[in-house]
Amino acid sequence: MHHHRDLCERAVSPLEIAAGLEAHGLTDRTAARYRHRDVFALAEELYARTPARPAGSAVAVPPPPGPDTEARAGWTLLALLPGAACLATAGLLLVTEGALGGGARAAVIVTGALLACLALRFCLGRGPLRAPEGAGRAGMYACWLLSFAVYGEELIAQVVSGGPDGPWEAAPAPLLGLTAAVAPAAWCAHFFTVQAHRKLTGSRALEEFGAGVRPLLLAAVVLLLCALLPLLFLADLGLGGTGTPVSAAALGVLFFLARLLAAHGLPEPGTLALAAACAVEAAAPALVLAGRLPGLEPLARPVHALVAAGGPGAVPALACGAAALGLLLHASAALSRASAHTHPHTGA
Repeated sequence: MHHHRDLCERAVSPLEIAAGLEAHGLTDRTAARYRHRDVFALAEELYARTPARPAGSAVAVPPPPGPDTEARAGWTLLALLPGAACLATAGLLLVTEGALGGGARAAVIVTGALLACLALRFCLGRGPLRAPEGAGRAGMYACWLLSFAVYGEELIAQVVSGGPDGPWEAAPAPLLGLTAAVAPAAWCAHFFTVQAHRKLTGSRALEEFGAGVRPLLLAAVVLLLCALLPLLFLADLGLGGTGTPVSAAALGVLFFLARLLAAHGLPEPGTLALAAACAVEAAAPALVLAGRLPGLEPLARPVHALVAAGGPGAVPALACGAAALGLLLHASAALSRASAHTHPHTGA
C-alpha cells in the first residue's frame, strides 16, 4: 500500500488498481506471496484499505469514451479527407488525360500526394487513431510500404524477368483504396476502444476482461476487412486494374493493428512489424539480383518459386500478411491486459 499509495488513492474501482499493479509487473504469483489468490483479489483489499480522499482533494478522472457526437463528427470528417484528396487527384488525372503534358500531370500528382499526407497527419492527430508518442520510425517504414504497394509489383516482375530494364509502371489503386479506408479504420478503432472500456468497467477479474477483449479485437479486424476489400476492389476497377488486392488488404490490416497498439500506448510492436515487412520486401529483389552471381543461384530460388506460384504480388502479400498475423497474435495478448486501457488518450 505504501509503494502504490498514489495509484490506490486515485483509483475509482478495484479493477483500476489491478490494472496499475499489472502494469508494474505484478502477477498472480506475486499476489500469492501476499496471501491472495490473484492480482484482482489483492487490488480489492488495497482499494478497501485505502483511506478515502477528502472531498476537496479529489483527483479528476478522465471520462470514459462516450457518445460525444460533435467529437465523433470532427474526427470522422478528418478521416474522410485523405481518401477525398486521393480521389480528387485520380479524378482530375482521368478527366484531363491527353490534355495535360507530362510536367502538368506530375504537378497534379505531387500536389495531391502532399494534400493527402497533410490530411492524414491531421487525421492521426485526433480521434481513436491518435497516438501520443507520434509516428517516429513507423512513419518512415509506412512510406516504404506504401511506395512498394504502388511500384513494388512492377519492380519484382522486371527483376525476375531479367531486369530491371525500364521505368516502373505505377499502380495507384492500392493507395486510393487504403486512403479511403482510413475512415472505416477510425470507426473500427472507436468500436474496439468503447467496447473494451465497457468490458473493463463491467468485469470483476482480469481474466474475465481479457477473455472478453480478444473477440472484440478479432471483430474489429473483420469489420475493417469488410470495409477495406470493397474499397480496394472499387479503386482497382475505377483505375483500370485487374489484380486482386490481397497484398493491399494485408497492408491495411498491418497499418490498422500497428496504429491501434500505438493508440493504446504500445508503439514498439507495430514499428517492429512494419520494419519486418519492409525488410522482406527489400530482400526479395536483392536476393534475385544476388542470385545472378556465380555460385549464388540458390538465393534467388525462393523468390522465383513464390512469384511463379502467386505472381509478383505474392511478395508484398507474404511480407505484409505474415507481419499482420504476427502483430494480431501479439495484440490479442497485449490489448487483453487491463493496463492497456487505462490511459486517458485511449478515449475516442
